[in-house]
Amino acid sequence: MTRERLYLFDTTLRDGQQTQGVQFSTAEKRQIATALDALGVDYIEGGWPGANPTDSEFFAHAPQTRATMTAFGMTKRVGRSAENDDVLAAVLDAGTPAVCLVGKTHEFHVTTALGVSLEENRTAIAASFQHVVTKGREALFDAEHFFDGYRANPDYALSCLRAAYEAGARWIVLCDTNGGTLPLEVGRVVAEVIAAGIPGDRLGIHCHDDTGNAVANSLAAVEAGARQIQGTLNGLGERCGNANLVTLIPTLLLKEPFASQLETGVSAQALAGLVRLSRSLDDILNRVPQRAAPYVGASAFAHKAGLHASAILKNPNTYEHIAPEVVGNERVIPMSNQAGQSNLRARLASAGIEVAAGDARLGRILEIVKEREDQGYAYDGAQASFELVARKELGLLPSFFEVKRYRVTVERRKNKYDQMVSLSEAVVVVKIGAQKMLSVSESMDETGTDRGPVNALSKALAKDLGPYQAVIDDLRLVDFKVRITQGGTEAVTRVIIDSEDNQGRRWSTVGVSANIVDASFEALLDAINWKLIRDIGVPV
Repeated sequence: MTRERLYLFDTTLRDGQQTQGVQFSTAEKRQIATALDALGVDYIEGGWPGANPTDSEFFAHAPQTRATMTAFGMTKRVGRSAENDDVLAAVLDAGTPAVCLVGKTHEFHVTTALGVSLEENRTAIAASFQHVVTKGREALFDAEHFFDGYRANPDYALSCLRAAYEAGARWIVLCDTNGGTLPLEVGRVVAEVIAAGIPGDRLGIHCHDDTGNAVANSLAAVEAGARQIQGTLNGLGERCGNANLVTLIPTLLLKEPFASQLETGVSAQALAGLVRLSRSLDDILNRVPQRAAPYVGASAFAHKAGLHASAILKNPNTYEHIAPEVVGNERVIPMSNQAGQSNLRARLASAGIEVAAGDARLGRILEIVKEREDQGYAYDGAQASFELVARKELGLLPSFFEVKRYRVTVERRKNKYDQMVSLSEAVVVVKIGAQKMLSVSESMDETGTDRGPVNALSKALAKDLGPYQAVIDDLRLVDFKVRITQGGTEAVTRVIIDSEDNQGRRWSTVGVSANIVDASFEALLDAINWKLIRDIGVPV
C-alpha cells in the first residue's frame, strides 16, 4: 500500500514567538531553525520580515536548510496594487522560496476589522497570490478565522479559499484562529471544503489550543483529508498556544491509522531525539519542562504504583502505549511510601544494580524511604537521591569527597550608585583523600545582580573538586523548587533540584531541613555525587 505524503509546517519562530514572555534572539532563531531542519519538518516559518529587527535580521542571515524556509506576511491592503504594497514587498524581499500570507475569510472581520467590502477583500486575496506566484515563490494562504467564518457564511468563506487557490496558491490552510472549534466540526468542515473543490493534497490545518483540542483538531483534519499540519514545538503560541508538533509527530508516526497510511520527513532516528529537542527549547526559554507532557515529559513513562511496576517488569506493554526509547525518553519507577519491592527492584535494575528477590536489604531500603518521606523527603520526584539512599544501604555508595564545613553569608550594602544591594558569599571546605580544599564564591552575576545564597553555595561547591572537576564542569542546575512541608514552629523545608549535563541527562535530587540552605546543600551534594557515580563509578 502506497502511503500519502503529509507535510509538517513549523511556526515556532513566528506564531510561537507570540507566546507571552517569549522573545527569541536572532542567534536563538538560527539555533531552533537548525534543530527543526534536523528533525525533518518540511517548512520553517521564520517570522514576519519588516515587522521587527530580529525577524529581518534572521532572514538576512538564515541558515541553509533542507526544509523550505518561509516568510510570513499579509495579503495586500485594499486601495493599493500588490506591486505597490510596501508590507507585501518586505515579505518578498526576504528572498525565501515560500511565502505564507494571512487573509480574512470571516465576513465579520472583513467588514469590522478591515472596514472594507467582501468583494474588495476577496479581490485583494486573489491579487496578492497572483503577485507572489509571478515572483516564482511557493505560496501559502493562511485563511484566518476560517472555521468561524464558515459557520457564519460558508459561501463567502469558501469563495475566499477559491480566490487564493485559483490564483496559484500551493497550500490553502484552514485556521482555527480563536481555538474554539471542536474535532467533530473540524473533520466535517474539512471534508466539505474538499468536496467543494479544494483538493486534500492542497489543504492544510492550523489550530490553536484554547479548548485543549489543537492536537485532536489537527488529527481530525488529517483524517478528513488535509495533508499539511501547522504547529509549534512544545505548543508555543499566543494565548493557550498552537498545536504541539512534539505530540503530533510521534502520534502520526506511531499510531493508526496514520502510521500505515501517511509518511512524513521525520525519520526514526530523528524521532529518537525528540525529548532532547523539546528540552533544548525549554532551555533556550529558561522554562521548566512539563513533567506530564505526552511522549517527552519526565513523568510520561513513570510507574509509581507497585502493581503497575510489577506488571511492567513482566511486559512493558501492560502500562506503556509505546516504548519510551522510541522518542528518546526513559522508563521511571519512582520510589515513594506507596512503593513495593517490585518498584524497588525495577528502579535498582534501571540504575544497573541487581538485587535478588527476597533479599532482606530490600525491606530495609523500603523502610528507610518511608521513614524519610515521613520526615518530608519526596523520592518519587527525586530519583537520583533515592538511588544514593539505596546504594548506601547496599554498601555500593562510593565516597569521592568529604565536606568538612561550609558557610554562607548575606550582606546588605550600598553600591557605587548609593543603592542598597545584597551580596551573598559562600565558603566550602572539602577533603579529597588527604588533601583539604577551600573554595569561595560570590553569587553576583555579570549584570551585578545578586543571585542568592544557594547560588553562591552551588558555585563554591563545584568550583574545585580536584581530580573530579572536569567531570562536573558541564553540570547545570536547571530548576530549584522549595516546599514547606509542615506549618508553624515545626516547619520543614524540602528542596528539589533538577540538574542536567551535556550528555542530555537530567536528574532530580532532594534535601530536607528546617534550614533552606542546609536542605539546598544536601540536594546539591546528591546531584554531584550521582553524576560522579555515573561518569566515574569509583573514586580515583
